[in-house]
Amino acid sequence: MKPYSLFLSFLIVIMAGTAMAERLTIVAPVANIRSGPATNSDILWKVEKYYPIFVIKKSGSWYQFRDFEKDTGWVHKSLVGKLKAVITKKDLCNVRSKPSTKEKILFTVEKGIPFKVLKSKGHWLNIEHADGDRGWIHDSLVW
Repeated sequence: MKPYSLFLSFLIVIMAGTAMAERLTIVAPVANIRSGPATNSDILWKVEKYYPIFVIKKSGSWYQFRDFEKDTGWVHKSLVGKLKAVITKKDLCNVRSKPSTKEKILFTVEKGIPFKVLKSKGHWLNIEHADGDRGWIHDSLVW
């Protein structure tokens, strides 16, 4: 095999693995995270709407994923969608009225709160929680 053919084969294998990895978001109000790809698998925990996940494997109608804490589980594909979302990765994150640390703090959230991203401005994200609360958060505070 010629060197460029070997390199091309290697590149195709790497790209195929990367193509499967995908960031998705829970779109159901609540989703059961299971130990395996079946409704009779144990429920490990539950997550709320806008919880972002990183798909690492697919099995039929199920996605195995990794989350912001590197925990893994399985979720049915009907509960997820391609929606831009983030989750707070630090305790006591300030959500502000405008994209600046000089602006009014609207509310403060703890680690593990998911939000839909409405738009971005520099390193700031305009976010919305499932309950309708909105504001701006710095991208260093989220995953």
